Amino acid sequence: MINRIQSIPLNKLVAHPDNPNRMSKVKFSKLLCNIKRTGRYEPLVVRPCPQKPKCFQIINGHHRCRVLRELGYKTAEALVWDVNDQDTDILLATLNRLGGSDVLDKKLALLKRLNKSPFDGRTAELAKLLPQTANQIKRLTKFDISDCRKAVENRKSQILNPLVFFLNDKQQEIVAKALSAAMSEVEENRTKAVKNAAAFTYIAQDFINSR
Repeated sequence: MINRIQSIPLNKLVAHPDNPNRMSKVKFSKLLCNIKRTGRYEPLVVRPCPQKPKCFQIINGHHRCRVLRELGYKTAEALVWDVNDQDTDILLATLNRLGGSDVLDKKLALLKRLNKSPFDGRTAELAKLLPQTANQIKRLTKFDISDCRKAVENRKSQILNPLVFFLNDKQQEIVAKALSAAMSEVEENRTKAVKNAAAFTYIAQDFINSR
């Protein structure tokens, strides 16, 4: 049945050969821990496999499928869509990249509740399930939510914007050397990520000034 959630044998699910999404070992481990702990997961999105009759090609949920296999599941809940090759390519390129962002005070409230019960301050255990590390959870749960709300209302909070691009080996080597050279212009006692961002900005500004 099309556009309905079905229970599909895992041996009938085929990975799309051009799936561009990759997940780090850390994130995969967190996904596995969540599914193992609760037995719940978002249904996969699949379509009838064009090359293999009676099989289904995964559009969204490749990592969930892998987790289920590692946990010994025999079937997976999946939403079957009737989509052509072009629409499938569009979905592969967008489903794992479209998303919102956290509202900071609400995220802090969630972390504080989780850190109290049932984990009772065991941030290492909580970090196995959440995107944040144990140290990040410790720091975030120390924030006062009311102060955070005031900061947001007063527009004093700093919003960090991700910048994503891909480099070949030679380009990466050049960028790494440039960042290392620019580090002398960056304030000390900062995290590596903040230093890299500041150094990258310094290089960009220097380029603009030289034109």
